[in-house]
Amino acid sequence: MKKQLSRREKIHLRIRKRISGTPTRPRLSVFRSNTSIYAQLIDDTKGHTLAAASSRDKDIAAKKGTKTEKSYWVGEALAKKALALGITQCVFDRSGYLYHGRVKALAEGARAAGLQF
Repeated sequence: MKKQLSRREKIHLRIRKRISGTPTRPRLSVFRSNTSIYAQLIDDTKGHTLAAASSRDKDIAAKKGTKTEKSYWVGEALAKKALALGITQCVFDRSGYLYHGRVKALAEGARAAGLQF
């Protein structure tokens, strides 16, 4: 029996046909749940996660703020980890979510901290 894919999953598959991460320009993948947001830098050639950050990390979870503000901090934290690894560029993968709200805040936080995409 075939699995019914949600609208977001179909959009995500369509996006993933076009973009993939390399060691020099990894894919910044975003996952948004109702309460948290997660981001990873992924090298698709090897299938490795190079860096990751989430709103459940101790330093971000300890701060008081809205979910959108925490998304911005997640973007900044991920960009700092990427710059420490020598990664300055990435490909943004919004995973089928609209580029709006928390996803947009995460992208802006990563850009503000020096990541280019």
